Amino acid sequence: MSTFWSLWIIVLTLTNLALLFWLLMANRRREIKGPETGEVKTTGHEYDGIEEYDNPLPRWWFYMFLGTFIFAIGYLIIYPGLGLYKGVSIKEYDGKTWTAVNELRHDQRLAEEIYQQTYATFAKMPIPELANNQDAMKMGQRLFQDNCALCHGSDGGGNTGFPNLTDRDWLWGGEPRLILETITHGRKALMPAWGKTLGEEGVVNVTEFVLSLSGAQHNTEKAALGSKIFAANCVACHGVEGKGTYQNGAPNLTDNVWLYGSKPEIIRQTIRDGRNGQMPAQLENLKEDKIHLLAAYVYSLSLDSN
Repeated sequence: MSTFWSLWIIVLTLTNLALLFWLLMANRRREIKGPETGEVKTTGHEYDGIEEYDNPLPRWWFYMFLGTFIFAIGYLIIYPGLGLYKGVSIKEYDGKTWTAVNELRHDQRLAEEIYQQTYATFAKMPIPELANNQDAMKMGQRLFQDNCALCHGSDGGGNTGFPNLTDRDWLWGGEPRLILETITHGRKALMPAWGKTLGEEGVVNVTEFVLSLSGAQHNTEKAALGSKIFAANCVACHGVEGKGTYQNGAPNLTDNVWLYGSKPEIIRQTIRDGRNGQMPAQLENLKEDKIHLLAAYVYSLSLDSN
């Protein structure tokens, strides 16, 4: 902030305080009574037969306002509030003069030191063991709610385009080390668009074959034609049997788990236009100890599934 704007803020603040104080004092006067009747005069305002008396503020109310001015003056002396003026507060945070930001960062650092002791203890435990530790899972759940629930749902049940973490169907593998790797470094899956290569008829035929793999209702003749296209273009990722591979995140097409939906029109859209799913890396945001705890929580979500 420049000196000009600092002075601008100081002048505006002090001028407003002075004017408000003058206004308060100007309204502190005795009751004005008529010379003959002794009645209290009114302001002349009237509504529906109700008149407004010309009385000063109640004394308790006046002193309350006066107290706010005293507080404001004290606050502006002790704390920064007048441009570049830093206040006379001698309290320092990590060797720095008090500011709201410095106090926040100081408190965050203290909290992080306390948490790190707990996280360090859990970081030494294997993920399967950690998944059965109730205290650890309470912390893991909070980490999940803060960082993962937006995409995967508060219960881990997933959403369209975001995997369900409570079953045993895993795009990149459900072993503890693989879950840890997924959260740490992220994943990026790419289903290329085949619309131009296959044409609309080819897209339809492959869709019918994909439906047949999971036992869904399909057109047998078109599925037979689609099987040849699948063998020539899709087995590299999804495998000969269509069961997918963990190496590239290609989903298993033979079960009833669908990331984007199982309706024929949705499958056609996937084949025609492709998909581009991404799981962001969390290493910079959460660090290793928190990720270890979070991985254990994710692992625990599927332990009770059939």
